[in-house]
Amino acid sequence: MIFRIIATDEAISLINELRHKHGPLMFHQSGGCCDGSQPMCFPDGEFKVGASDICLGEVAGCKFYMSADQFEYWKHTQLTLDVIKGRGSSFSLEIPLGVRFHIRSRVFSEEEIAELSRTAN
Repeated sequence: MIFRIIATDEAISLINELRHKHGPLMFHQSGGCCDGSQPMCFPDGEFKVGASDICLGEVAGCKFYMSADQFEYWKHTQLTLDVIKGRGSSFSLEIPLGVRFHIRSRVFSEEEIAELSRTAN
């Protein structure tokens, strides 16, 4: 099965740490402006998902959302949620820990795109 969003072991470990402290979590891929374009982690339901947001899937039991407009740019890629050192400029839960979530991406192969198309129907 092909997933649009996956996570590194480091990201999963941090998610588990944050879940222990804050309860159920969710992610939204920021589309720019003051937060740049980075994944942001919130207590589940704290970020109001709108009609123009889509769920790419779940990572470590947390739904991961992105705006439909932004998805048009990323739909051909698999996103990997990772963690890097450094303080980001956002409201994401991990920021006080001196790390931030980060997205890495790779382009899907033609076979993977075909599989995604088949499973979307």
